[in-house]
Amino acid sequence: MQRFQHYIDGAFSDAEATFQSLDPATGQPWAEMPEAREGDVDRAVTAAHRAFDAPEWAGLTASARGKLLYRLADLIAEAAPRLAELETRDTGKIIRETSAQIAYVAEYYRYYAGLADKIEGAHLPIDKPDMEVWLRREPKGVVAAIVPWNSQLFLSAVKIGPALAAGCTIVVKASEDGPAPLLEFARLVHEAGFPPGVVNILTGFGPRCGAILTAHPLVDHIAFTGGPDAARHVIRNSAENLASASLELGGKSPFIVFADADLESAANAQIAGIFAATGQSCVAGSRLIVAAEVKDRFLALLAKKAEAVAIGTPQDMATEVGPLCTARQRAKIEEVVAASVDAGATLVTGGKTPEGQGFYYPPTILDCSAVPDAPAVGTELFGPVLSVIAFDTEEDAVALANSTQYGLASGVFTRDLARAHRMVRRIKAGIVWINTYRAVSPVAPFGGHGLSGHGREGGIAAVLDYTAVKTVWLRTSDDPIPDPFIMR
Repeated sequence: MQRFQHYIDGAFSDAEATFQSLDPATGQPWAEMPEAREGDVDRAVTAAHRAFDAPEWAGLTASARGKLLYRLADLIAEAAPRLAELETRDTGKIIRETSAQIAYVAEYYRYYAGLADKIEGAHLPIDKPDMEVWLRREPKGVVAAIVPWNSQLFLSAVKIGPALAAGCTIVVKASEDGPAPLLEFARLVHEAGFPPGVVNILTGFGPRCGAILTAHPLVDHIAFTGGPDAARHVIRNSAENLASASLELGGKSPFIVFADADLESAANAQIAGIFAATGQSCVAGSRLIVAAEVKDRFLALLAKKAEAVAIGTPQDMATEVGPLCTARQRAKIEEVVAASVDAGATLVTGGKTPEGQGFYYPPTILDCSAVPDAPAVGTELFGPVLSVIAFDTEEDAVALANSTQYGLASGVFTRDLARAHRMVRRIKAGIVWINTYRAVSPVAPFGGHGLSGHGREGGIAAVLDYTAVKTVWLRTSDDPIPDPFIMR
């Protein structure tokens, strides 16, 4: 059984406790993980707080910070096969996806390395003739970053990269589900040469680790990815330290197909949008909103493609859908799918848990056109389940797309350019993909509103989120300041 350690204050160390991590493909324990508790969390935050003001970090130029990030990016590219192997083993994500995604993660660090010396202030044309006023952007301080198990090297990159580019220090809490790749990533941070305490990586459970981290009095900013319920705890925990927060909370994203769309292209995008990563993606296109006149044809096309998806062990490059990460997630999906069928939804394909070991669940399509309020339509299942609703008019499509408290991503498939522009204006989501889906880039901001959270990850906006504006006033007159109590 492999054994992992925390990375705190520039050194690898054992935690106050340990726990076993399960291989989702077999359901069996394969590694011993460190479980951070109050003492471990306090050591990590204290180290980050000390490092923030230490000359080894605070004294670096922005260009020097960028060079460290470039070095880290190169190391990630070199270590991508090992990191991908660990992520697949510990989370069940298929190797063909982890390999491609982790290789691309290096580009995020390169992007933020290039931005490190481009965080600019501003000169204000102030209305007072004897004053010069300018703005400085300065790092906020200690960042507490909490990431879920899915795509954790990517989801940590869009926090670690901009935070370090801005000059912050950071404590990263890896999910207790599948933390191996992030704990291994700490070795690359160490090799890159970041000063001790600048980056700290640990893992543990919510009440004994996450709650203590987000409530810590030395934390200045919280970057959280997860669900709305957990986010509410984060906000409550930060009531005392008043740390600012950016929240990326997932969604129930609409995937809209109009009758004039290229159905073959839309079907391929829909399959990727809901069944890639076994549906365990915050931007999964889990609500298909399709024109009634092409619904039957489109569903037949989708069902054929879904039934052809290769389900297998995640280490096999031929596998297209692997297991879910946890048994509890599969149990939730089984419950909601069954409740939706009982409510009147039609099972188009899938829906039957396969026999054998591992946390597998097949690609599943539910036609909920007759019951648009079926449980599967409104619940973020985080699994390979697609809910389908038909529409008649563009107004209906918009209303259905916006009939959720989430607002992260959306997709629109149509050949009508004017309609596409109308949909962009009217859909309430932080991302709108037109005739494509699930595309990402370090240059493009990523985030939502409503129950999908606030703040942005990716792009220049993310770096600015880790800075605070300081206003500087300089009086240029040589004349003495007049006595304020003598009226002239």
